[in-house]
Amino acid sequence: MNRRSKIDLKGPAGVTTQGPSTRQLRVAEEVRRILAEIFARTEFRDPELHDVQVTVTEVRVAPDFRHATVFVTRLGRTDIEALLPALKRIAPFLRTGLSKALKLRTVPEIHFQPDTSLDHAMELDEIFRSPEVQRDLEQD
Repeated sequence: MNRRSKIDLKGPAGVTTQGPSTRQLRVAEEVRRILAEIFARTEFRDPELHDVQVTVTEVRVAPDFRHATVFVTRLGRTDIEALLPALKRIAPFLRTGLSKALKLRTVPEIHFQPDTSLDHAMELDEIFRSPEVQRDLEQD
């Protein structure tokens, strides 16, 4: 009898999918913490990354632990898209740093994506503060 609890999430068109496992979440958080430390204490040789502060906001690890999608941002700046090629160039160096710190059989390949959630939240905040929305909220 299987005693593990399953979390069923409804996908598009009613397709049920299972969310990430507890192990995936733990590994993803550990990868995020290690990468954040590397970005904080390492000065990279790449001229595009010289004196650049990159924030690792989230990491998602594939179920087979072979790939990790790392969401990065620069707080207060919107130029993270321009840094993605430089981050891709230093990915092997970061993977080596992960291999020294993680106790995994295989260290995931790192893929970078810009984190736009903060920009989206700021847009929503701006919409909620608009006079039209405030007027509608006061009517209720």
